[in-house]
Amino acid sequence: MLPVDPVVLLAFLPASLALNLTPGADMMFCLGQGLRAGWRPAVAASAGIALGGMVHVALAGLGLGAVVAAAPWVFEAIRWVGVLYLLWLAVATLRAKTRADVPVVRSRRALRDGLVVNLSNPKVILFVLAFVPQFVDVTRPVLGQFLYLGAVLALGGFVINAMVGIFAGGVARRLMTSSGSAHILTRIMSWVSAGIFGALALRLAVMEKG
Repeated sequence: MLPVDPVVLLAFLPASLALNLTPGADMMFCLGQGLRAGWRPAVAASAGIALGGMVHVALAGLGLGAVVAAAPWVFEAIRWVGVLYLLWLAVATLRAKTRADVPVVRSRRALRDGLVVNLSNPKVILFVLAFVPQFVDVTRPVLGQFLYLGAVLALGGFVINAMVGIFAGGVARRLMTSSGSAHILTRIMSWVSAGIFGALALRLAVMEKG
């Protein structure tokens, strides 16, 4: 027996798909990873983001998200960890010594980066607290419903963000193999990727709690 009523699930699916298709920080992060290192790290980053989303959903289902919402200092601490981590990624991207035919990021590291970036964005858990409960039946076990709906949302996000990363990786590879200036293109894509990470850091730094 499904933890969620099938009718509720049918209503949740298009809503979650619309959210997953909306360009956001996760999608831009996977785009940056694809340009920076190719499609494999981009897919791994998407998996890390999906895993982080499931952690947020589990916390929300357990009621811990209310702590983040009620304690501004917790929110601020998590947010600034995310800002610093994204800035570190931007600097690391610019400083990396790469060859045009070698990805600069291992998939395991990309998965970790995606996980950390997602977990260090406290607004994700606030979003989960605002969105998911609309589809939760309080007469059924709440945590099971949170996890099930969260898994649907995370799976859709993983597929879409991974496709964006694969596309970006393909474009980057095509540019490098079709030009005699592969080294220059590699550096340009490193700057673009670093710019994306820096823009995400700025976005996280200036966002408000509400």
